[in-house]
Amino acid sequence: MVASFLVDLRMPVKDLLKQDSKIQIKATLRVFNGEDKLFGPGKLELLQFIQETGSISQAAKQMGLSYKKAWDMVNSLNQLCKSPIVQAQTGGAKGGKTVLTPEGLELMEAFRVLQKNFQQFLEEQMPIFLGR
Repeated sequence: MVASFLVDLRMPVKDLLKQDSKIQIKATLRVFNGEDKLFGPGKLELLQFIQETGSISQAAKQMGLSYKKAWDMVNSLNQLCKSPIVQAQTGGAKGGKTVLTPEGLELMEAFRVLQKNFQQFLEEQMPIFLGR
């Protein structure tokens, strides 16, 4: 029932605003699994840094997070998904590294597409909101 969310624009919103107003719609997209936050911009950024650095610890530092917070975010993702999103790999003289699984890469890409579509939707709604 989309109609219940629409405003009855007796006076267009644009008529309520000062001429110099620069109106924007900003929203943050988050995906939930039940009550649990599955994915959003923070986890996307964390996965990007893990992919770049090969380390949860380094990713956490780049984001200004504690290692525990970053680990909790990774653990939550891995627990809420059927397959691991992030995996630790052992070995080598330099020690192991952390990698994104193919499912992790797919999740990142799917969220990016969802964000792009969401932003496009918001931009399409702006003229409606303004009564143009």
